[in-house]
Amino acid sequence: MRAPAVEIPRQFHLMETEHWLVNHRMNSALPGYLMIGSKRDEDDLAALCPEALAELGPLLALVQRFLRERLSAGRVYLGRFGHTPGFAVHFHAIPVYGWVEQAFLQDVRYRALDGLRRADLGHAPDGADLTLYVTREFCERTPPAPIEGPGVDVVMALARRELPDLATVLGLVPVRR
Repeated sequence: MRAPAVEIPRQFHLMETEHWLVNHRMNSALPGYLMIGSKRDEDDLAALCPEALAELGPLLALVQRFLRERLSAGRVYLGRFGHTPGFAVHFHAIPVYGWVEQAFLQDVRYRALDGLRRADLGHAPDGADLTLYVTREFCERTPPAPIEGPGVDVVMALARRELPDLATVLGLVPVRR
């Protein structure tokens, strides 16, 4: 039996289209950690309607563009993990700022990961390393790791102002509330 749907509090809503909600991850202290979630209570991507699937590609591109161009994220990881009961199909947009990567490299607790990587791939952190770091340090740790630059509230305000206009440039139709 499927768990009851989790309601995303309005304070985290940044932009909506007909089929998707973009919100800041509720428990993330990392500014710009965004979620793109289906508005339909469905946890199977293949079960979504063709119109929702058609919106998804441009919406993921929009979020990546915003995080890279407006927040100067060096990398943006887009992924679907979807293990938590009660959440509809959703994607994580994880900004990796230069300061996040530097903090990872300076944190000796994460050096154990170096030995788990193939030696011929070098010692630079990869997406799995940095995703683990962001999740543990900015979403689960109390208190979270310190941040550099504008905080979550400032980034959410910027996203609310700019995402709808960027969406129209990409052919998306934002729902205005």
